[in-house]
Amino acid sequence: MTASKRIADIFFVLLFLIPLAPVIIAVAILILLRDGGPVFYVSERMKTQDEPFYLWKFRTMQPDAKDSGVSGGDKARRITKTGAFLRKYRLDELPQLWNILKGDISFVGPRPPLRRYVELYPDLYAKVLESRPGVTGLATLAYHKTEETLLLACQTSDETEDTYCRRCVPRKAQIDLIYAKNRNLCYDIKLMTATVLRKISLH
Repeated sequence: MTASKRIADIFFVLLFLIPLAPVIIAVAILILLRDGGPVFYVSERMKTQDEPFYLWKFRTMQPDAKDSGVSGGDKARRITKTGAFLRKYRLDELPQLWNILKGDISFVGPRPPLRRYVELYPDLYAKVLESRPGVTGLATLAYHKTEETLLLACQTSDETEDTYCRRCVPRKAQIDLIYAKNRNLCYDIKLMTATVLRKISLH
């Protein structure tokens, strides 16, 4: 990560944290009152091929000790009503401001993968993770809806895994590498703006 990108990340975290603090507190209380604890979902992700970190989100599903892999239609029944709302507007990702502040991720970059996929596709992720992972990015904007549709149609964990590995991993990596060739501070701001506008358009 370049110094300018890191400075921009810290600047935007501090800029957003003040207006978003009441929202973060309200969401935490809402989850606690409606669904009980835990309020947060913490998942191991990879910052580089060899360096893991823990990604923080608001919990949107009923806990399952055996949970693994990406979410597909096979896990849909575990999504709480509160969680469905949070996911729709991506409010579940607000705790990732902490990850940005720590330097685990950036605002913009490839979505941080689970360890299992990095180990399955080491050559692919060696290239993708040359960019610091992010909350949003080109692949998120261009492919998220398609990925969601594909995975929601899956009825078993094996089907979800197969679909994700065959149809999502290579396509998202392709888009992430396009971002890597064009990344700069202005491009990051453009993608952040596009993410916000996309969410505003949902209202």
